[in-house]
Amino acid sequence: MTTIEILRTLVAFDTTSHRSNLDLIHWIADYLAGHRVKVHLVHSEDKRKANLLASIGPDMAGGMVLSGHSDVVPVTDQNWSANPFTLVERDGRFHGRGAADMKGFIAACLSAVPAWQRRPLGRPIHLAFSYDEEIGCLGVPELVNRLKTQVEAPALAIIGEPTEMRIGVRHRGFFGHRALFSGLPAHSSDPSLGASAIEPAAYLVTCLAGLRRSFASRGGEATINIGRIDGGTAINIVPGCCEVLWEFRPQDEAAAELVRDTVRDALMDLPAGVTVEAVQVAGVPALSARDNDAAVSVARELGALWPEADLPFGTEAGFFQQVGISTVVCGPGSIAQAHQPDEWISAAQLQAADRFMQSAGAWALAEADISPAPSLKTA
Repeated sequence: MTTIEILRTLVAFDTTSHRSNLDLIHWIADYLAGHRVKVHLVHSEDKRKANLLASIGPDMAGGMVLSGHSDVVPVTDQNWSANPFTLVERDGRFHGRGAADMKGFIAACLSAVPAWQRRPLGRPIHLAFSYDEEIGCLGVPELVNRLKTQVEAPALAIIGEPTEMRIGVRHRGFFGHRALFSGLPAHSSDPSLGASAIEPAAYLVTCLAGLRRSFASRGGEATINIGRIDGGTAINIVPGCCEVLWEFRPQDEAAAELVRDTVRDALMDLPAGVTVEAVQVAGVPALSARDNDAAVSVARELGALWPEADLPFGTEAGFFQQVGISTVVCGPGSIAQAHQPDEWISAAQLQAADRFMQSAGAWALAEADISPAPSLKTA
């Protein structure tokens, strides 16, 4: 099957994040099995979703991971000119939900599998497809864990988010948080009889806002946003509950630690009668431009475009980098089309992805000559 034929099939599966992705994953698994590729599925706890891990070539260290997510964002309240889950070609563009983000990359990977299988590869190519990236990268941690236990240490990973085939070497992390303050309601005529939940919540917001201004004045090591505050019941009642939803996006671990330290200090001395439940609700590690020489070098060899790019969006790349795999982001399509009505990817970008995959097969023909990371495989 060609990349476009496979993309048409993948787009037809409605894998919006609130839905199961199993029909798509099972189709990919059957397709790979038809080409004698061994496949492992890594299911979510409720068994409604699954990651997929497959390997082509010898069972040895020094291979390449090609990774992408199978879920897409909703089409609700978007004005599409055609069915979002039917691939439509117009003027050299292929429209459909997920065409750019990022089923085009997955289709190019799958289209290349028969050619890879026909050749005596000297090092492996691993396919790693995740679920629920769009709602906080919920599936990829377990996928990376399975990679550690079942695959000899890869030399590099390429995450195929849409970069127009440029090499993305860094992006900020994303950490979403919820702080729920509980106090004691009372009549406002005598506030001493109660304990306000809003006041310590406001103090937390003030501390975060001050840190955000400090980051901005120093060049932006991190961004901070307070997205929602909800508390109180009436003007004449001491508020017994207040919730703060906030997030930050650090460029490195030092900036992340500064944010965490600020929050710890803000929550350390709560007023009498007030408690707080502070939890992280989403966490996506940053991708840094360290220890990625192997991935950069190979991506350029495969035809990825230079110069390197700092990406304005987050990806799953940091999860692979955290376990010692040299990682970059590079894939077909433009992020400007992602999440938009009438999302599209150009025929030229799909052709570039096909050439990239052909070069990946040529790279895998050679004996491993890149020193892999320390062994990730565990008993």
